Amino acid sequence: MNLKTAFKTSALLACMAAGAQAETELTVYTGLEADLLDRYAQAFNKDHPDIKINWVRDSFGVITAKLLAEKNNPQADVIWGIAGSSLLLLKSEGMLEPYAPKGVETLDPRYRDSDEPPAWVGMDVWEASVCYNTVEGEKLGVPAPTSWEDLTKPEYAGHVVMPNPASSGTGFMDVSSWLQMWGEEKGWDYMDRLHANIAAYTHSGSKPCKMAAAGETVVGVSFAFRGAKSKSDGAPIEVLIPSEGIGWDIEASAIVAGTDKQEAAQTLIDWSITPEAMKEYNEGFAILAVPGIAQPVPNYPANTEAAMIKNDLEWTANNRAAILAEWSKRYESKSEPKS
Repeated sequence: MNLKTAFKTSALLACMAAGAQAETELTVYTGLEADLLDRYAQAFNKDHPDIKINWVRDSFGVITAKLLAEKNNPQADVIWGIAGSSLLLLKSEGMLEPYAPKGVETLDPRYRDSDEPPAWVGMDVWEASVCYNTVEGEKLGVPAPTSWEDLTKPEYAGHVVMPNPASSGTGFMDVSSWLQMWGEEKGWDYMDRLHANIAAYTHSGSKPCKMAAAGETVVGVSFAFRGAKSKSDGAPIEVLIPSEGIGWDIEASAIVAGTDKQEAAQTLIDWSITPEAMKEYNEGFAILAVPGIAQPVPNYPANTEAAMIKNDLEWTANNRAAILAEWSKRYESKSEPKS
């Protein structure tokens, strides 16, 4: 090899090494549905191919507990998609890095942290709903419910599945919303009566709807996105909004305090509220953190936004531990085994 060739080879290897070093890997904790992760990562990488996302995914409640357990030794760089109420809890523990992403002014004020700069920013809203299997309901003589109260009637005994609030953000959203709607005494009384009809509490918020879609239960207390998708995929279900109103929370994102990958983390949070990101979220969710972008989602309940209760996310975050302790004491006996 002559000197000129050797120089070119060395330069090429140096460039390749520099290119390899340029890629930043982010550990991203999420509670997003598993079938969304690849699509969201691919959309982000179209604009930022130099940042690789390494997902750590579980139900919202499990991810929240994992983050709290790692408080003194954080393993995540970014949280992309857990409940806003969970992020408020993490914020109170000093675990989030405040950051105002580009375009933060476009967010609906309800769907971002109120501090300046915000500790977290929203993506989309997910809302409680009931998935009802029309075939199984007719076969078993179980009518379509129109209210939460209906689910306590004798004909629903053994035909209702809902998520465990300790492991599922959707389950916690249900429980906290019932306590806000009716007050503690009436809220726990409702859950006592509902418990009598529950077949099982799952550790996933989407599983009750998947079970209803598969005919494994008549009624699955879940969330609207999963119900709409299951119905669009051909499942014989109706996605119902109970008449008393529904709980909701905001899927949101934040930077984990202490990450040594600040620049890449900020890039991801910047992208998470862009119109491009909102269009990705809108593939499944009908209400977005940035107004004016959402298009109708097939089979999404038409009255969803009007049925959303006035939700105090701060109250939800502050009372989380006490609510879960009381719920577990009363109802844990019907939880499915943890995998």
